[in-house]
Parts: sequence; structure tokens; C-alpha cells
Amino acid sequence: MSEYRNPALTVDTIIMDDNKLVLIKRLNNPYKDYWALPGGFVEYGETVESAAVREAKEETGLDIKLEKLVGVYSDPNRDPRGHTVTVVFTAIIIGGKLQSDSDAKDAVFIENKALKSIDLAFDHSEILHDAGLM
Repeated sequence: MSEYRNPALTVDTIIMDDNKLVLIKRLNNPYKDYWALPGGFVEYGETVESAAVREAKEETGLDIKLEKLVGVYSDPNRDPRGHTVTVVFTAIIIGGKLQSDSDAKDAVFIENKALKSIDLAFDHSEILHDAGLM
């Protein structure tokens, strides 16, 4: 009898301030030292919306308000650790101070025009393209 398996659920958030995007530099593998959208795994009993707000605070020090759903990304190969499905939101900053924390090595504001020259983790280039930022 085979074991039932299902994908892990994650969230990512596109946090904008004027024409600048918040990115974090990953502290851990996979994609250690790559830039990424703030995000992470949804905890059991937590909504994706709450997880997005929590992960943003943990990784960037920022308090955010979610604005809209960008999309759901479910390619089984999007994360080398295994099949993950991410729910992506846009958000605005409502408080806090930008600083890396948790599993982020750094947190910065990047101008939209600089995004094409940055190697991003996972499928974050595709996500930003779909959101009209690349």
C-alpha cells in the first residue's frame, strides 16, 4: 500500500513601496544567497493570508496589508525540496522597519528596473513577470 502524499503549502508576498520592491537574501538552502520574495510555509491551522503577513514580518521586519491575489503557482518542480504550492499576494507597508530576520540574510528595497539583472530564487522571476513587474 502506497503512502498518501500531498504538496506543502507556502505563501509569497510582493511588497511594494513606491517603485521599489522588497526582496530578501536567503540564508539557507535551497537557493542560499539568492534574492527572493518574502514568504514561507503555511502552518497547520493558519490561513494563507495570516501566513503571508507573519512571514513578511519575520523576514523583513515590516507590517503589511495584503492588497490582492496575484496567483497560485503549483509546478511540482518549483522547489527542489519537494512539491510546494505557493499562493502569492501583493501588499503595502503599514509599519515596521525594513531589516532582515528569521531565515533571511538581508532585506532590501530594489528598484523595478534593476530586477532583470538579479538572479531570483525558485520561480520568483515568473511571479514578478505575471504581476507586471518584469
